[in-house]
Amino acid sequence: QVQLVESGGGLVQPGGSLRLSCAASGSIFSINVMGWYRQAPGKQRELVATISSGGSTNTADSVKGRFTISRDNGKNTVSLQMNSLKPEDADVYYCYGKAWRLLTGGTRSEMREYWGQGTQVTVSS
Repeated sequence: QVQLVESGGGLVQPGGSLRLSCAASGSIFSINVMGWYRQAPGKQRELVATISSGGSTNTADSVKGRFTISRDNGKNTVSLQMNSLKPEDADVYYCYGKAWRLLTGGTRSEMREYWGQGTQVTVSS
């Protein structure tokens, strides 16, 4: 299996900054896409930003210019730098990965999606 573990959530005042990090571990052959989604109670999980292994990014319009996603392929980590946070950014943030597992014999599995447990971001004065 592939495990994703987030860190870095917490409480911040409006206009402040937070940095979320996520580390992937397990039997990893390769990770195609990593990223972040967020979800408020009673709402659908929504894209925040993703980044491919080649560095191509996809960022939600609501956070463009404020949030920056980055990735370390060698360490299988992804980070989200969040600046100018607004109350409406307060959600549970989930790390996301689309990866191939490493199988016995060095072959790879089919690509699957994986999710972290989520980390709470609260924006409040």
